Amino acid sequence: MMQPVDHHLAEFNFGTLRYGWDDPRVADFVNNLELVNGIAEKSPGFIWRLTDEAMETAQATADAVAIGDHRLASTLSVWMDLASLENFVWNTVHRQFYGRNAEWYDAVGNGNLVLWWVPVGHCPGFDEGMARWQHRVANGESDHAFGWSYLKEAQRWKTHQCNQLAAE
Repeated sequence: MMQPVDHHLAEFNFGTLRYGWDDPRVADFVNNLELVNGIAEKSPGFIWRLTDEAMETAQATADAVAIGDHRLASTLSVWMDLASLENFVWNTVHRQFYGRNAEWYDAVGNGNLVLWWVPVGHCPGFDEGMARWQHRVANGESDHAFGWSYLKEAQRWKTHQCNQLAAE
C-alpha cells in the first residue's frame, strides 16, 4: 500500500508489563522511557506523540484497564512516512530495548501494534488507536488498520529478524 497524498503514518502499540511500574525488574525499561522518547522526538520524520501524561490519563479508562490493567504500557505517535518510523525503530537505541521486550512484557497480550494513515495535521487519541487495533484484530489487515507486513515497502522488520509478534 502506497502512502496516500497529504497523509502521515500513525503508530499505536501496547503491551502488559510482567510486573508493576515500580518493580525493580522493569526499572531498566521505566528509567529509559525518557531517553527513548527523546530520541524519537529528535528523529528525522517524527511529527508527534501522545504525551506521557495524556497516555496515563487515557490508560486509566475502563477500556484500557480491561485490556491491560495498571501494567499497560503504550505508545501513540505520528511519523512523516514509513521510512522515518522504520529508521527510529530499527536504527536507534529503541532496537536494543525492543530486543528486551520478553524480559519486561508478558508473553500473552504483547506485541499489539497497529499502523494507519492519518491526514496531515491530525493527532489521533488513545481511543482512535485502540479502535484501529480492534478493527485489525476483528477484520484482519486492510487499508484501515495494518501492521508491518501489510506494507510491501517495510523491510527492516524482516531483516532485523523480528519475532512474529512485531509482524502482527
